[in-house]
Amino acid sequence: MQDRSHIGTVYLVGAGPGDPDLLTLRAARLIMNAKLIVHDGLVDPAVLELARAGTRMVSVAKRRAHHTMAQDDINALLVREALAGHDVLRLKGGDPLIFGRGGEEAEACRAAGVPVQIVPGISAAMGAAASAQIPLTHRDGASIVSFVAGQCKGLTEQDWAGLAGKGRTLVIYMGVKTAPQIAEKLMGDGLAPDVPVAVVENAARSDMRVLRTALAGLPDLVIRAKVKSPALIIIGDVTARDDTALAHVALEAMP
Repeated sequence: MQDRSHIGTVYLVGAGPGDPDLLTLRAARLIMNAKLIVHDGLVDPAVLELARAGTRMVSVAKRRAHHTMAQDDINALLVREALAGHDVLRLKGGDPLIFGRGGEEAEACRAAGVPVQIVPGISAAMGAAASAQIPLTHRDGASIVSFVAGQCKGLTEQDWAGLAGKGRTLVIYMGVKTAPQIAEKLMGDGLAPDVPVAVVENAARSDMRVLRTALAGLPDLVIRAKVKSPALIIIGDVTARDDTALAHVALEAMP
């Protein structure tokens, strides 16, 4: 039996939406002290630059249909390095437990007897909403928020009934490629074609774009504006609210 005192710890850490200033203090400290970082492709290079010289970097970048390493192999890598006595910083864009497959990696570690700690990050949805000054909830307009994945298998068979509409905000991750199916599905489920939509591309980064349209115009917008991932689709009345008051508050909060 292996001496458990020589087993490393796997840290599943959220790197936030991009800007290093949006890292948690603990995430920044772990990055600066790490000897081994296993990171996704969505982690901004500026975040990786916080690591000290000599840190071993392993990229397991995953984009739609383009995987550097399969998920099972990533799980095995984390376990193998930890069992070899190395602490592993597993760095993920956004929050590790929101469409980050952090749950699977934590389960693999626990099954192998590897200690795991999870450090939350500002999710892509939170970062996009704040950067675009779109309130996901609003006392006068939305009291329910739902997050869904737009690239899931069997998209048209997914039950999204009640997730969008009056008093609700729907945030769709990874929905750029499936925007036509998303719009068709939601309108087929009874959502009005004129429901306002915002598409936030590269949230919280210097090249961020916020594009607005109605639900029926979403597929055309994605094509016409050449929207690329990472981008989130936010559907609901909150995307059409007057942002003047929010902008004023944001300016007051700036240092």
